[in-house]
Amino acid sequence: MNRDLDEDDFRARPGRNKSRPRTRVRPDHSAAEIGFVVAVDRGRFTVMLDEGDADERLLYAVKARELGRKGVLVGDRVGVVGDVTGDHDTFARIVTIQERKSLLRRTADDTDPTERNIVANADQLLIVQALANPTPRIRFIDRCIIAAKSAGIRPVIILTKNDLADDAEIRTIYADMDVDIFTTKIDGDLTELTAAISGQVNTVIGHSGVGKSTLVNALVPNAYRAVGHVNVVTGRGRHTSSSAIAIELPGGGWIVDTPGVRSFGLGHVKPESLIDFYPELIPGTAKCPRACSHDEEECALGEFIEQENISKNRLDSYHRLLRSLVSAAEE
Repeated sequence: MNRDLDEDDFRARPGRNKSRPRTRVRPDHSAAEIGFVVAVDRGRFTVMLDEGDADERLLYAVKARELGRKGVLVGDRVGVVGDVTGDHDTFARIVTIQERKSLLRRTADDTDPTERNIVANADQLLIVQALANPTPRIRFIDRCIIAAKSAGIRPVIILTKNDLADDAEIRTIYADMDVDIFTTKIDGDLTELTAAISGQVNTVIGHSGVGKSTLVNALVPNAYRAVGHVNVVTGRGRHTSSSAIAIELPGGGWIVDTPGVRSFGLGHVKPESLIDFYPELIPGTAKCPRACSHDEEECALGEFIEQENISKNRLDSYHRLLRSLVSAAEE
């Protein structure tokens, strides 16, 4: 028997373009397995699990949608779920990123507002420079030291090709800083350096051609990192590492090899805080006039370094970087 219909009988169909109702229920990832990101390649991540047999700990993963725009870096500690077998053509999902204890970053130059994250959770930054072919770049070393210290990472200078030139000048420049310096040469003894990096997460950085990949191959004989050559005309090297990759050290710990870089911007460092990264100069500011910019005639730092026998290179380095950062801030 038919009857009249009213509004209570109407059932609307959901629109085809409507999303599903939101829910406040979040997935439980307490059972996620924890691992260390060793490589990143176009949205795919290689993760080494903390637990399991040595040949079963490596797996491949993608980032879960719920992480949104959070980036995953080499060095990140992550939680993974899903297929964690590591079998061919299988992918797990990265569902959590643990809090980072450090983040190494740089900009293309001091005026660039875009920061490029390099590696997470590094303990030490190994700044590799050749003593010859190509010649060492002091400004690059200074910038790397500041980037490391601003991130809470210990900087370490490694000088390669000691068979071609002496290291005395660079050791003199950095004699007043709390920075370890190691000098190496082809087939040289790496016992002291190996002891200094064991058990740590070490990031290696340097220009192409300075011997970075050669050093990694010497420290980890089965790494097989590609070795490039220096152009005899320009003095520049060819990029042999196209992406960052973490390699497990034989004595424990990791060494993260990064692509060669030509510049290291410090757009994230404020001009007024730059003096904090030159601890040997800080005592000299006590006699500076009020509101001293530390780059003027009345500044006391010039007289201070003469009295304390501090290398003039340190003050020159500070002034160069200060002017660059001030100029960038004014743009």
